[in-house]
Amino acid sequence: MRRAASLLVVPLILASGSILRAQSAHYGLNLNVTLPTGAFNSTTYPAYTSPFTQSGPLDVPQRETYDVGLGANFTASFPVDRTLAIRLNVGYTSETGTNSAPGYSSLSLQHSMFNVGGDLQIFPQGGAYRHRGFYFLAGLSADFEQFSYSGSGADPAYFPDGSANKSRLGGTIGVGHTFGYDAGMRFNLEASFHKTLTGNDVNAGDPPSTDFVKLGFGIVF
Repeated sequence: MRRAASLLVVPLILASGSILRAQSAHYGLNLNVTLPTGAFNSTTYPAYTSPFTQSGPLDVPQRETYDVGLGANFTASFPVDRTLAIRLNVGYTSETGTNSAPGYSSLSLQHSMFNVGGDLQIFPQGGAYRHRGFYFLAGLSADFEQFSYSGSGADPAYFPDGSANKSRLGGTIGVGHTFGYDAGMRFNLEASFHKTLTGNDVNAGDPPSTDFVKLGFGIVF
């Protein structure tokens, strides 16, 4: 956790001077759908390995999959000039999944992530002050994750048989568009890709990277 937090502090310190000189913030609230990709979508562990969701190694391969998830995030976008804004971002996502192995009962999986981060938003058409129009975004986040499982049929989010917490650094790139007039409430669409940057060495016992495509719809004030 300390490593993820310390790595995230650097860009936020660099951005703080600009934030203090920025115009009034635009606040946003988005509801999101997450689409797991890569190893987060599906991972097969060889026989006699012991994923952290299992109590011990099995003599057959195990396959873990995560399904489409849901989440929400709150943002505060501080325009620096007409084409650039610095955005603070607090969000939460959750996905369910399954661990299955031939001849063994399946496990129900639950992954949740709380993240705090900072993004740069580039408005090529000059809409940063009004938070209107098309924009690119890129940023870093401190990701606080929990992986839970249940083999008893109970919901692992509430009655887990075991769980593991992980704090990692994440990176996000994407695009967005805000629709509406110059003042008042506006609607926002956003598509981004999140990737785990640290603490994802499977050979060292880390869970696979929490990589997913995030599609969001919300409002901006």
